[in-house]
Amino acid sequence: PDCLPLQFLSYLGACDRLLKQGYEEGEVEEAMEMFQYSEKKVTEFLHLLAQFNDMGFQQNEIKEVLLLCGNQRERALEELVMK
Repeated sequence: PDCLPLQFLSYLGACDRLLKQGYEEGEVEEAMEMFQYSEKKVTEFLHLLAQFNDMGFQQNEIKEVLLLCGNQRERALEELVMK
């Protein structure tokens, strides 16, 4: 039998670390796909998503703006405020 590809093991490890930080499984999986499995970008995205969520912005708007702004907090916040 073939061994699991290292990329998949890396993906599982990243997901596990993010879940242990308290992020929801569905959000982690969606973000992993959106950012081509870059743990650094996913972590930034989920952190900002939670922050903006706590500020009362709509989740779907936050996701859209963060993608457009490449996880740049200040730009994303400006966009959200203008909506």
